[in-house]
Amino acid sequence: MLKLDTRTKKPKIYSIAALSLVTALIMGFFMYGPYDQNGLIAGAVFAMYLMTVIVLLVDAFFKQIQYNLYSYNTIYYMGFALFVLTVLILHIYGVLETIEQLGYYSAAHVLHMMNESAKMYLLLTFPFILVFSIALFVSNIYLIRYEGKRFVNLLGMILAVLLVAGDLILYRLDYYVSGSEFQIMMHDIFCGVYASVYLYVECMIIGVIIAGVLAAAYVPEPDKDFLIILGCGLNSDGRPTPLLKGRIDRALEFDRYQKKETGKELTFITSGGKGPDEAVSESSAMKHYLMEHGIPESRIIEEDQSSNTLENMKFSKEKIMAADPEGRIAFATTNYHVFRSGLKARRVKMKALGMGSPTRWYFWPNAAVREFVGLLTEHRGKQILILAGMIIVYTGLTLLKYHWGG
Repeated sequence: MLKLDTRTKKPKIYSIAALSLVTALIMGFFMYGPYDQNGLIAGAVFAMYLMTVIVLLVDAFFKQIQYNLYSYNTIYYMGFALFVLTVLILHIYGVLETIEQLGYYSAAHVLHMMNESAKMYLLLTFPFILVFSIALFVSNIYLIRYEGKRFVNLLGMILAVLLVAGDLILYRLDYYVSGSEFQIMMHDIFCGVYASVYLYVECMIIGVIIAGVLAAAYVPEPDKDFLIILGCGLNSDGRPTPLLKGRIDRALEFDRYQKKETGKELTFITSGGKGPDEAVSESSAMKHYLMEHGIPESRIIEEDQSSNTLENMKFSKEKIMAADPEGRIAFATTNYHVFRSGLKARRVKMKALGMGSPTRWYFWPNAAVREFVGLLTEHRGKQILILAGMIIVYTGLTLLKYHWGG
């Protein structure tokens, strides 16, 4: 099992940019050589480039997990690694099919593959996007039924429609076009830019799902001094809801596991303030529940001022720093909420590893959407840079195709 928080340096992937530049120069050389010889060499170079990028992204993914699982970099690395893997498979298939039909493979075929890669990826992943979108739409119906008609519970429906419609529109745009060469070129540029935007969105959604599942499945090492339990609402009688009970029970389970493995007892931080419609604070209700299950009051610290996950982490950190600045920290929440909670913990500069309690399936798709929306609203500079780079690349590939073809 991977050990988290064991690296002190964040992984860098600048080598991919340098490798891409060198490969582009090599491919440019091949494009002006004899088709029958340089075509296969160009195809081999492109395949080696794709394999190297996959290795670098996967390596960065695992190093990022060891450095900090709760990072949007985790999403980027795995999301784009899967895209590049798909392109590699399509490339190898295209080489074999072209040689079988034509008897040769030219550098022009490599350029065509690169130019069409975003559109082919979107069309190939459409079955997955369709299933995910249906699950997302249905999950939002359940959420609205149980939590009411809040805008946040409609985001999944909106995204589901946009995802499916986006692929269908791309298919329709790319199906047939007529006009002058310039008009067709502009159409192809538009399709390439359109596909690159949707490619970015799909890579991020897939990355969010992978990161969320990985974070929920991880079990922290049994060496903790503090365990934060994140509040999430109470019943009208002031008792924990089933969702909150699940979080407390998961914390109790970890406490028993740690004591059995190492004999070490931990201190619980019950984190959650009093809502306007709640009889007592969530912290107080959780403390009462813990004491009912045999935890002495001396092992419980209340944090009853927070009203959201970021404040949970911020105010809990203050309590922990006052008690033991060197203490090892974990937190317990619902499985779909672990990754987001870990992000908030790192934002307040607190190293804490999470564990998740099980919940109903329909929370998961909506949780992925919330993480995706969070990704869009944070680190905007990095996202704009990546997306702009993708748009420039696919626009350039289209222009090169027409220039070279002419």
